[in-house]
Amino acid sequence: MNYLAHIYLAQHSDKAMLGALLGDFVKLKDTALYHPEIQADIHMHRLVDSYTDSHPIVLQAKALFQDQHRRYSGILLDIFYDHVLSQHWPQHSTAHRQELIARFYAALQEQSKIVLPDNLQAALPRMLSQDWLGSYHEFDGVRIAVERTSQRLSKNGDLLRSGLDDLQSNYVALSEGFQEFFPELIHYVAEQRRQMPG
Repeated sequence: MNYLAHIYLAQHSDKAMLGALLGDFVKLKDTALYHPEIQADIHMHRLVDSYTDSHPIVLQAKALFQDQHRRYSGILLDIFYDHVLSQHWPQHSTAHRQELIARFYAALQEQSKIVLPDNLQAALPRMLSQDWLGSYHEFDGVRIAVERTSQRLSKNGDLLRSGLDDLQSNYVALSEGFQEFFPELIHYVAEQRRQMPG
């Protein structure tokens, strides 16, 4: 799952949404720097990623990628799934998508007073000015996010970018798979939250 899906799963509080984002940026040893509610969703972020990566529907989706792209299929699907979530948002949420994104951005700017990892601090102005979360709604936003991610790879960024062709050629099957998978993920997260202390 990518940023939008993680934030959707943590929308019950601003601190939880921040933790959901930080899960991609904070090392496990540094989680103690944060409020317990933020810590809980850093941990939840990792549970969501593990559940997603091992889910049969996601494994079937990865098998649709060409051999040379399969190594990057997880990254490509994470970004693409945010696109599908955005496209089908009303089926999953009564909250208005753009209002939730605006609330998250406001919370992120407010919480920027706390210690954010350097890589997030560096990305924050671009995330806000380019509206990363809102941009996933169109497939061009997926393309831009993939290109941005490919620039952070030490090598084979071209293979990640060319994997966009697999997303497009399997668009319907991958979208339908997400629509089947996501309710199961929501249920899994709810179960995990019920088991959390406090």
